[in-house]
Amino acid sequence: MARKTGKGAVIMEKIFIIDAVNYLFRSYYAIGPMTNDAGLSTSALFGFIRSVQKLLKEFNPKYAVAVFDGPNNKKARKAVYAEYKMQRKKAPDDLYPQFDLAFEFCSLFGLSALSIPEVEADDTMATIALWAQKNHLETYLCTSDKDLFQLVSDHLFVLLSHKDNLIVDAKKVEELFGVKPEQIVDFLAIAGDSSDNIPGLSGFGPKTAASLLQEFKTLDYLLEHPEKVPGAQKQRTLIKEKETALISRTLALLNTHVEIPQEKEFFKLKEPKISELEAFFAKMNFSKLLKELKTSSQMELPLDISEEARRTQPAEPQEKTDYRLIQNLPELKKLIDELLEEKEICLDLETTSLKPLEAKIVGLGLGFKPKKAFYLPFNGNLETAVLLKELKRLFSSSGPAFYGHNIKYDLQVLLNYGLEIRKLAFDTLLASYLIAPHHRRHNLDQLALEYFGKTKIPFESLTAKNQTLLQAPIENVSAYCSEDVDYTVRLKQLFAQTLKEKKLGPLLEEIELPLVFVLAKMERHGVFLDAKKLKPLQETLTDQLHLLEKQIHQETGEEFNLNSPKQLSEVLFQKLKLPLPRRRRTEYSTGADVLENLAEKFPLVQKILNFRATQKLLTTYVEALPLEINPETKRIHPTFSQSTAATGRLSCQNPNLQNIPVKSEEGLQIRKAFKPEHPGWSLLSADYSQIELRLLAHFSEDPKLVQAFQEDKDIHAYTASLVFKVPLEEVTEKMRQTAKAVNFGTLYGQGAFGLQQQLKISYKEAGEFIKNYFERYEKVREYIEECHKKAAENQETQTLFSRKRPLPEISSKNPQIKAAAERLAVNTPLQGTAADLIKIAMIRIDQKIEKQKLEGFMILQIHDELVFEVPDKELETFKTLVKDEMENVVKLKVPLTVHLGVGKNWGEC
Repeated sequence: MARKTGKGAVIMEKIFIIDAVNYLFRSYYAIGPMTNDAGLSTSALFGFIRSVQKLLKEFNPKYAVAVFDGPNNKKARKAVYAEYKMQRKKAPDDLYPQFDLAFEFCSLFGLSALSIPEVEADDTMATIALWAQKNHLETYLCTSDKDLFQLVSDHLFVLLSHKDNLIVDAKKVEELFGVKPEQIVDFLAIAGDSSDNIPGLSGFGPKTAASLLQEFKTLDYLLEHPEKVPGAQKQRTLIKEKETALISRTLALLNTHVEIPQEKEFFKLKEPKISELEAFFAKMNFSKLLKELKTSSQMELPLDISEEARRTQPAEPQEKTDYRLIQNLPELKKLIDELLEEKEICLDLETTSLKPLEAKIVGLGLGFKPKKAFYLPFNGNLETAVLLKELKRLFSSSGPAFYGHNIKYDLQVLLNYGLEIRKLAFDTLLASYLIAPHHRRHNLDQLALEYFGKTKIPFESLTAKNQTLLQAPIENVSAYCSEDVDYTVRLKQLFAQTLKEKKLGPLLEEIELPLVFVLAKMERHGVFLDAKKLKPLQETLTDQLHLLEKQIHQETGEEFNLNSPKQLSEVLFQKLKLPLPRRRRTEYSTGADVLENLAEKFPLVQKILNFRATQKLLTTYVEALPLEINPETKRIHPTFSQSTAATGRLSCQNPNLQNIPVKSEEGLQIRKAFKPEHPGWSLLSADYSQIELRLLAHFSEDPKLVQAFQEDKDIHAYTASLVFKVPLEEVTEKMRQTAKAVNFGTLYGQGAFGLQQQLKISYKEAGEFIKNYFERYEKVREYIEECHKKAAENQETQTLFSRKRPLPEISSKNPQIKAAAERLAVNTPLQGTAADLIKIAMIRIDQKIEKQKLEGFMILQIHDELVFEVPDKELETFKTLVKDEMENVVKLKVPLTVHLGVGKNWGEC
C-alpha cells in the first residue's frame, strides 16, 4: 500500500524477499568453521542471522520473507533438461542441517519463511515479487542469482547483500550485464550459466551475448536471422544449437505462478519470541547474539515493532536481593564478626587498574550465600586505616578460606595493602575453564548470562567518559560489585557440583588452586630488563627496516604502504602478476603462508617477509618491552593466565615473554637484555627435553620408542636410522632433520602435504616417509587410531591427570572440522599432560624454596622451561632441587630429562 506525504509525493511501503539459501551458502564459505557444544556446524546460520539483522536495521521494512528451496525443487526444470544443475557441487554435509535451523530462526524472529515442495527458491521469489507489484509494494529481491535480474523494473530491485546492500535498478543491470532487465533471459540462454548448468551456445560468452543483444535485441531474432551475425562459426552454431538455446531460455525463465499466500499480513514482520530466541541462541552458543538480545537495544529485532510492543515484551523477573553498603564502623565490625564464622567467603575488588601492582582499591565486595552481598567502599565514610584494621582481623584469621572470579588478581591487590589470603577455596574462572576449556570466554558477565540468564550491570554505565571508578557514585559501584559477588557465589555452587560429576575436582584443588599462589609470586617478582642493552639493537633494526623498505619500493617501481594488505596485494598480484593465491573478499591474500610459498621463486617476496619479521622484532619487543617496566619496581611484571589455552598450558600476557624468538640472532640479543637485577646473582634455566615425544612413548608403549628414550639415544637420529634403514652412525644431518620433522609432526597430526611443505620434498616422498615411520613405530599408529576412536566415543579427550577437553566437533560432517578435532584428540593428551607435569613441578619447587627459606625465586615459565633468579651462593642448591623435582614429578615408562643452563643473562642460559 502506498501513502502520500503532505506534499503529495507517494511513499511506497517496502517488502524484502530474501534468498535464504544464497545467504546461507555465502555465509558458510565467508565465515569459516564454527560449531556449538554439540559439534553442530553453525557458521552459515550465524552469517545468515547477521545478514538479516543488517538488512532490517538498514531499511526498516514493514514486510519481509525468507525463501528456501522446496523439497525435490529441481523436478520441473529437469523435465526440460535432465542435466539441469547436475554439475553443481553438492552442498557440504554440515550445511544441510543449517537450512532447517535458519528456517527455525525465522519463525522465532518474526520473519515469515516459505519452502514450497517441488519449487526452487527463485521461482517462489519471482511469484512473490509480482504479487508485491500488484499490491503496490516497493520490492527488493535480496539475492545474487542472475535469473532474478530479469524482474527488475521501476519499483522492483535486486539488493546485493555481499556488496554492502547495493541496490541494483534497471540502469545498474545494464552496467553489470550489458543488457536490459527484459533481455536477461535471452542473455542467459546465449551465454549459459555454469552455476545452474544452463548450457547456452558453444563459444558465446557473456560479452558476445551482450553485444549481440545490444544490436539485435532478442534471441528470437538471432535464431531467425543467423546470417546477420558476424562470423561463419557463430552462424553455424546458431543454426545447429537452436534447440539448445531454446531449452536454455526455458530453464532461465522464472515461473511466476507458484501458489503462495495472498494475504499481506503473512509477509508482515511479527514480534519476536524473545524467550524462545534466547534458548535457540544459547543452544547454538551464539553468546554475542544472546547478550545483544538480553540488552535489546543492540539486538536488531524486526523494526516495525512499536515502542509499546517492545516495552511489553516479558521483562526479566526482578529477584529480591539483599545487597548492603557498609558505611559505618558498627556495621563493619558486625560484618567481620559474622564472616569469621563462615568456612568460605567470596570476595571481589573494584580497583583503579587492571595491573595488580598499580591498582588502588575502590571498594571490596564480600559474600557467602546467594542473593546476599556486602560492599565496603574505600572512598566512603570510613577511613582506609579503619577499614584495613578490621579487614586484617578477617584475613589474618586461620578460619575462612576465600574464593572469587580470577582470585589471583584480588590476592595480589590485597597484598599491596598488607592483606594476605592464606587459603583458597575455589575460583569460578578456573572452574569454568576446567569444565569448558574449549570456550574462549570465561568472564563473569558472560557466565551469569549463560547459566542464569542474568544481564549484569554494564561496567561502562558506572562512570562518565574520562572518569575513574573513584568518581562514580558509591551506590552504583556498590550495586555493581554486589552483583559480582552474588553471581560468583551462585556459580561456585553450580560449578562445584559439575566438577564433582566430571571428576575434575582434584585438578582444581591439587593443581590449579595451589598454582595460583606460585604464579602470583612470579608476577610480583617480575623480571629485570636492562633497557640500555636494547638501544643498539633498536638502531640496527630500524636501519634494516628502512633499507628493506627502500629496496622493495625500488624493485616494485612504486612507493606504497607495506603494512597494507590491500596495497601489497595490488602490487604483487595485479602489477607484478605473481601467481594468484586464494582470494579473500576484495583482494588476494598476502598472509605469511602465501608469501612463504612464493619466496623461493621470487626474492622480492623474501624481502617482504624479512621486512615483516624485522618490524615485529622492533615494535613487539625492542621498542615495546622497555615501556612495560614498572616505574616503582624497575622490573617487568607479566601476567600468567591459567584459563587461555584449551590444552592446559599457561599463557603469558602484558607482555608475552613466552614468544621471544629463540633461534635468531636478534632474538638472542633481546634475551640477553633480561638479567638478574643485582650483582652476584645468575639466571638458571631448566628445560624438559622432548617431553611430548617422551609422553608419546609412554602412552603408545611403542617398544622401539621406549627403548630409545631409556637408552638416552638421540631420538631424531634413532628414528632416521630406522626409517632410512641405515646404522645410527651413518645417519646424515639431512636424514635427522627429516626424521625430526616427522617426529614432531606426528604430535600434531601432520600428513604428507604438511611434511611436503615443510621439507620442500615431493608429496610422494613425504607420503612414503610417513608410511615407513609408522611401519617402524607400529604402536604409535595404533595409539593415534585409539585416540581418534576414544574421542569419537566420548566426545572428549583427556590428559594423564584427567584434564578434559570436549571435542564435539569430532562428529562433524565437515571434513575440515572433523580432521582438526582428530588432531586435537592426539595432541591434547600429550601437550596437556606436559602442561600438568610442569605445573605440579612448579608447585613442589615453590614449596621447597619456601621450606628451605632460599633467597632465589622463580620468574618465568615458558611451556616446558622454568627460569629462576638465584644468588650465586644458592646455584648448586637450586640446580639439585629443580632438576630433582622436575624429573621425578611422576613415574613414566621412560625417564624425564631436564637440561639446566646458567648465565648472567637469559641469552646465556
